[in-house]
This record gives sequence, structure tokens and C-alpha cells, in this order.
Amino acid sequence: MSDTTIKQDAAQGRPTVAVVLAAGQGLRMKSKLPKVLHPLLGEPMITYVLRALELAGVNDILAVLGHGADQVESLLGDRIRPVYQEKQLGTGHALLMALPELQASGGGDCLVVCGDTPLLTGETLAGLLKSRRDAQAQASVLTARLDEPFGYGRMIKKNGQIMAIVEEKDADEEQRLEKEINAGAYCFDITWLAKALNELSPANAQGEYYLTDVIAWLTSRGQSVVSYQTPFAREALGINDRLQLADAQDLLRRRILERHMLEGVTVEEPSATIVGPLVEIGRDTVLETGCQIFGRTVIGESCVIGPRSRVVNCRIGDGTVVDQSSMEECETGKDCLIGPYSYLRPGCVFEDNVKSGAFVEMKKALIAQGAKVPHLSYMGDCTVGKDANIGAGTITCNYDGVDKNETTICDGAFIGSNTNLIAPVTVGVGAYTAAGSTITKNVPDNSLGIARGKQTNIIDWRTRFGG
Repeated sequence: MSDTTIKQDAAQGRPTVAVVLAAGQGLRMKSKLPKVLHPLLGEPMITYVLRALELAGVNDILAVLGHGADQVESLLGDRIRPVYQEKQLGTGHALLMALPELQASGGGDCLVVCGDTPLLTGETLAGLLKSRRDAQAQASVLTARLDEPFGYGRMIKKNGQIMAIVEEKDADEEQRLEKEINAGAYCFDITWLAKALNELSPANAQGEYYLTDVIAWLTSRGQSVVSYQTPFAREALGINDRLQLADAQDLLRRRILERHMLEGVTVEEPSATIVGPLVEIGRDTVLETGCQIFGRTVIGESCVIGPRSRVVNCRIGDGTVVDQSSMEECETGKDCLIGPYSYLRPGCVFEDNVKSGAFVEMKKALIAQGAKVPHLSYMGDCTVGKDANIGAGTITCNYDGVDKNETTICDGAFIGSNTNLIAPVTVGVGAYTAAGSTITKNVPDNSLGIARGKQTNIIDWRTRFGG
């Protein structure tokens, strides 16, 4: 099912509000960072949940925040409406904190998901929403079947109808044998949800308000509660510690790579390749062993990335080769050659057919079409013109201790090896600098700049002084 189809299906019917439960501390993560902000493939886990909701056609999202609320709210910005749970008294209590906002929506559907379930998909959440509407039920529960369901709430049914959800710690021996588990996502009719929440009680082993008790309250009053079972049981997996975080990342990594491969991308060794969820890659591009691609990177067609390259928030033109290099917040044109071992820092922009060779570092550099920086150079805060050639060991001395200054190298210029360009300085069109020069003044068009001491030879120096 396409993203567009999911959104169209979910958009039918009454308005939908989502509530993301993200107030927990996550003690087992043993971290100062709020659990929902721990990264998976370079993106905080809660953003996967928001993405799934958005793909399901839900754009009004409440997030119940507690521990680290400022950090979470700062990251998510206007993607959520925050609600605060100062004391964490259970999932039912968390939803109770959001109830005034839900009631203000004027009724409709409420999707409830946990902020630590990044494996959920938009298709699954759209199916959950549709199951409640199709059955005209008061609630629908997302379920999964696990061979080893320890730790999860069990679905208690009678004649196919959900009667209750019993938490692991409150379940008896017979109930613990049940393989169908609560996957932690729900769809409620808001009117009935409000009635049930106001009747919750903390009469359980943990002394908390369970959201699952809403289901028992509804069924005890003869209301319909249906289930929607995900065909991929591992979608239900929440994250409580670093081991589960690693497992989830591996599943996400494989899911993303499979999508790209089916769209025409070659991944030479999937087990050693990482691609983030927001990355776009064109057909016939090859990802070689060990490359890592993160953020909102866009890679064109027929490119080669890797091996062991790291690319973050870049735009890479068709036919470009990135060989064992690191790039962040850069943009290249078509048919560029980068590496091996180039380090391209934020602000680099390459036009077509540019070369950045071995052990080249650049920062905030505009490199025009056909220009070459083949090896062992630092180019910072500079503009390099068309077809210019930068000799080995060239340095733009851009920082004077106070300010960053600009270097301009014009079209067709040739910079001799081991040239120091003391910014601000301009090397004109077709101009040359002699190898080993320290250039402090502008070099006019078609001229040669030489700035080095006259060579002096001391005859028989080794015999006289070298022993």
C-alpha cells in the first residue's frame, strides 16, 4: 500500500487525533537522555512514531511529556501539541492528562501509541483505525502473536470478542499461556474513551492507572472492542534497554535497505551498510561495503558511495563517486569525484565534474565546474573558478585569529604545490602561483605570483658542520 493510499483511507470519516505516550524516564536505558530521544539510524526513536502517524493520515498529534520534556518538545517543535504528566502514574493516567485536549476536538477517533515503538508503520496504524470504523466499535486494539510473550499484556477473549487485557504481573498461569499480546497501540471513540478514563482505578499490583483497564470497562458495559493483528509481530516490540535498541535498529536498517534495493539501488553488503529513514537514493546507485548515509541526504542516479564513506545531510548529483570519504551538509553536481579520504565539511558546494582527491579537507568552499583539488590540501572559505587546478599541499589561510576571510581563485588559475594563500586574497583568471609561495597580495589575471626567499647554498656544509 502506498503512502498516498494510506493517507486517503485514513482520512475518511471523522477527525482523528493521536496521543503519543512519551513521559517515561526509561530507567533501564541507564542514560541521562530521555528514552524516546535515543537515536536509531541517526534519528530519535520518537520521530519514527510521528512519521508512522503522519503516513496514516494523522496530523493532529498530542504528546504526553514528563522526563526530559523540554528536550523532547524542543526537538519536535510544531509537529506535536505537548501535554505534561508531572507524576508518572501509568499509561491510563497519561491519557487522562490529554483528555481535555481530546474533548476539545469535538469527538472523533483517538489513536494512542507509545513513543518507544519505532517499528510501527503507517500502514499498520491506518489498518488499526479502519478496523474500529468498519466494526463501528468503541475501541480497537493492535495485537501480535509472539512465541515468547513474556513481559507483554495478554489478550483475553471470549468467542473472538476482547474481554480484557491482563498485564504480565497481574496474569495467572493460564492467562500467561496466551500467545496473542497487546502491541500497545489503540484506537478509541473519544466520547467513550472519556467516560472510561474517568472511571479508572489504580487497584493493581503496581498501584497505577492502566490504559488497558479502559478495555475491560468498555466490555463490562457491553460495548464492542475489536482487535487488529499486525502481520509482522516484531512491529510490536517496544524499547526498554540498549539491547532492544540495537535489535530495533537492525530491523529498521534492513527494512530501509530492502526498500531501496526494490527501487533499483545496489547494496553490496547489507549487513555492513547503514541508511537513515529520510535518505533518498536514485536508481543504479551502488552502496559499497561499510558506507553510512544519514539525515535528509539525497543521492542521484548511477552514483557510487563507499566503501566506508559517511554522508550526512548532503545532496549528491548523478554519476558522482564518493570513495572512503566524509561529507556533511554539502552539495555536489554531476559526475564529481570525491576521495579517497576527502573530508568535506558544511557549506561545500561543487558544480559538475569537480574533483576533491586524497586527503583533501574543505569547508564552506564553492568549487566551479571542472576544477580540481587533487590531494593534500585545505580549502576553507573560498571560491574556486572553472577548470582551476589546485596543487598538492595548498592551504587557504582563512583565519587570522579573529575573523574568517575569503580566498578567490578565478577561472583557469593554477596554484602551485605547497602554496599558502593568506586571505583575503584573489588569484586572477589564468594566473599562476609558484610552488612553495606564500601569497599575501592579489595576483593579476594571467600573471605569476612568486613569494619565497632566494635559495642560498652553503658549500661543503656537511663536511664543515655535519661531522
